[in-house]
Amino acid sequence: MTLQNIPKISRRNILAVSATVLLSACVSSRAPKLSGNTSDETGAALAMVNKLREGRGLSPLSANTSARQAAASQAVRMAKADKMSHLIGLGDSFLSRMKSHSVPLPAAENIASGQAEVQRAVQAWIDSPKHLENMLGNYHGLGVAMARDASSGNRPYWAMVLSS
Repeated sequence: MTLQNIPKISRRNILAVSATVLLSACVSSRAPKLSGNTSDETGAALAMVNKLREGRGLSPLSANTSARQAAASQAVRMAKADKMSHLIGLGDSFLSRMKSHSVPLPAAENIASGQAEVQRAVQAWIDSPKHLENMLGNYHGLGVAMARDASSGNRPYWAMVLSS
């Protein structure tokens, strides 16, 4: 193939393809595809949170695919940035992130960093009044993920998303 035979790629075509890829990733209803350094911890966390809620006379939560995707995405973002924060980068918005993953609203997010196991992350949230309030809120769905990034020393970053 010669250079003359290669079609020109315009910036507009690149943006259109990129937008299509991003949108298709955001509306997927499947459980998130996780890299080797990311894990879906929803099952283990769900058991702990539901035991806590049961003790308070509250209805149990169930695993929610959209909340799982949003939690995995946030855990990865924090690990890559090596920063525990709900908002990372200019223009970041919790509401936009939840909408991009089709998380039923209203929603809440708990984050943590440094805990080696899901039980320790959930316990840290239980020990924090604001995080505990989220877990005891009027939600129905749950997603929890942990991510590590080699550039941040493989520190574990945790995200929990609670959805309506």
